[in-house]
Amino acid sequence: MSQITLKGERVNTYGSLPEKGEKAPHFQLVKSDLSTATLEDFRGKRVIMNIFPSVDQGVCATSVRNFNQRATELDNTVVLCISRDLPFAQKRFVDDEGLKNVINLSDFRDRNFGKDYGLEMIDGPMEGLLSRVVIVLDENGNVIHSQQVPEIAEEPDYLAALKNLL
Repeated sequence: MSQITLKGERVNTYGSLPEKGEKAPHFQLVKSDLSTATLEDFRGKRVIMNIFPSVDQGVCATSVRNFNQRATELDNTVVLCISRDLPFAQKRFVDDEGLKNVINLSDFRDRNFGKDYGLEMIDGPMEGLLSRVVIVLDENGNVIHSQQVPEIAEEPDYLAALKNLL
């Protein structure tokens, strides 16, 4: 279990993030068209997982915009924006914003991603949602960077995540 904060109040997560050098756990998430995406779908590509509580929150939306912009500069890299928002809300957001460089995925269906990756919040006002995390994978699905943002209301360290891919 990890501890983070939401505006200074303690919040616990389900477990611990995968660590650098570990193989990323398998996942099945829902795409905007309601089909399934798995980790295997991205084998051979470098992956940035931008994980957050809800795209309807300001900091979450900002992280999607920032990774969308920065992804254009990276070769062989996909940005997965993962939350428990319904795929319809995720699609509406990227369409309204004109974002083309991110793939939105939802953990609303089986809710295993948050547990398997150790980042689901298990108490506090956002209990049941995913905490703010960035995980970067190499082409073989190995973790090369992970950050549990200590304060949910703050943005992730974009540069720390991206420097692993430059």
